Amino acid sequence: MKRSLRLVLAGAALAVPGLALAQPAAAPAAPANPLLSPNPTYATIPMEIDVARPAAQVWARVGKFCDIGEWLQIATGCTIVSGKDGEVGAVRNVGGEVLVAKTPLSYAYTQTVRNSIRANGTVPYNLYHGNLEVRPVTATTSRIYYTLMYDNSMMADDAARARDLETRRTTFMRAMSNMKTLAEGGTLPPPPARPAAPPAAAPAAK
Repeated sequence: MKRSLRLVLAGAALAVPGLALAQPAAAPAAPANPLLSPNPTYATIPMEIDVARPAAQVWARVGKFCDIGEWLQIATGCTIVSGKDGEVGAVRNVGGEVLVAKTPLSYAYTQTVRNSIRANGTVPYNLYHGNLEVRPVTATTSRIYYTLMYDNSMMADDAARARDLETRRTTFMRAMSNMKTLAEGGTLPPPPARPAAPPAAAPAAK
């Protein structure tokens, strides 16, 4: 009898205009991730250079995680801020980069979401990765390989992406040449001059 009464009341509620059974509230939509590019486009920059030295000798000279300070000619140098140089998980101050993989003659690293521009959500994370490797060619010669990979979808257009890619290639090909020079016992040329800062605007007249 009670079950029949409940069915009758439910039917009445549906039949009366403006009266309906309560429905559960819909779950709110998940917010968009400001650090995620909705349509990533992964650019790669493969580079290589021949060296007139055995692979093991080349790696011993330029293959430590913080050797980047020398061959990229970073004015402030490179220091390990966490972990141990050469071990997976080490972090260097250059780009806040983390060593994520290694072999006897190679390592790979990535940059994390670390600076305020990315953290405040105005620029998506570009998933920047680099891989440095030396391969033997003969008993006395070798080849250095350096590959960069990153998402460039957040740039304005194809022209901006092309300019960015060539700027990175130029910078790292100079670094590759420096690695070759160091491994072969040479001395590095002075680093290229940094662009001058634009002049400060004159104060407005009162």
